Amino acid sequence: MTQRLAPLSGIRVLDLSRVLAGPWCTQNLADLGAEVIKIERPGAGDDTRTWGPPFLRDENGEDTTEAAYYLSCNRNKKSVTIDIATEEGVATVKEIAKISDIVVENFKVGGLKRYGLDYASLRELNPRLIYCSITGFGQSGPYAPRPGYDFMIQGTGGLMSITGERDGLPGAGPQKAGVAVADLFTGMFATVSILAALQERNRSGLGQYIDTALLDCQVAMLANQNLNFMTSGATPRRAGNAHQNVVPYQVFAAADGHLIVAVGNDGQYRAYCNAIGRPELGTDPRYATNRGRITNRDALIPVLEEIMKTGKRDEWLARLEAAGVPCGPINTIDQVFEDPQVKHREIWRTLPHPTGGTAPTTASPIRLSETPVEYRNAPPLLGQHTEEVLREVLGWDAERIERLLAGQRSAG
Repeated sequence: MTQRLAPLSGIRVLDLSRVLAGPWCTQNLADLGAEVIKIERPGAGDDTRTWGPPFLRDENGEDTTEAAYYLSCNRNKKSVTIDIATEEGVATVKEIAKISDIVVENFKVGGLKRYGLDYASLRELNPRLIYCSITGFGQSGPYAPRPGYDFMIQGTGGLMSITGERDGLPGAGPQKAGVAVADLFTGMFATVSILAALQERNRSGLGQYIDTALLDCQVAMLANQNLNFMTSGATPRRAGNAHQNVVPYQVFAAADGHLIVAVGNDGQYRAYCNAIGRPELGTDPRYATNRGRITNRDALIPVLEEIMKTGKRDEWLARLEAAGVPCGPINTIDQVFEDPQVKHREIWRTLPHPTGGTAPTTASPIRLSETPVEYRNAPPLLGQHTEEVLREVLGWDAERIERLLAGQRSAG
């Protein structure tokens, strides 16, 4: 059989993004086989290169210049240093855009227009170009000119209003998520949008513009909470670790720790009651249906909390798993990577790195049977591929390459 190529083999991405949302998107594309050319500022590069400690350590245990944050979202890419504030730099980026399929950028609205690197300008050079802009609030509307960062978007977009302990309890108050979920979801929505535009281009032969906003993505990802409000008119509130629509679906304290019980239907609820030695709670008319358990939550949950405190965490987990009740521990991140399922799925990977010897990376959750993700290269050093791209992609000769590099060195 002929070996099948990576899904995006032959696709070239001009990556003008930095920090997280854009690089998360372009890492997805790179993982799927696209050639991603990351344009960075000479001498500085992506902001996240310095967002440490921690930094990757070399074979002697000394810090390198590569921050862990940067390493999280830039594998399989090529780094090219070009100063777009110069006429020659802009002309060079345009040369790459002419022979690229996709551009991803996250400058402020209108930020690239003054360089002639906006969609309208590049479309004239390459009508097949798919151009994805990622901003905080989108290309239109009263907030469009504002900068947007994940933390503020989690607040503006409603996530923090439903995240955290219930009002009136110790520790109550709005809480952001533990990772930059607005950025990450935006990167994923941008990836989906680009793949859709590529599929459409197969029919029309033409590219298009994609306007992706952190706020749009944050509001969209509220999912069922949006519909809770839209259908009832009642504003969802923080519920701590409890579920708004399913009971019992929360954290319980055991005698020696905590565990999650995630009962998803009435059959599982009856199995849960049997497993904890209280079958009568499974048939009680007040609690037999999820509707009843929601209505009578304040009566049921204290009873269950007292029962769960009488046993040890791992004993409860064993009993509930044997009864087919969804449950699990609350792992710290070091415990996550010791989990046998996580080990089996090989989620911790390593890649050769020019200064660190090796660099850890988290495996992509995209698992394709015939064309799996390839972990080709660690996140690149700043400017690591500048000469290679200018020579092999643009066809420049050594003299022209040196002239550009010399200009950047003198400017630095």
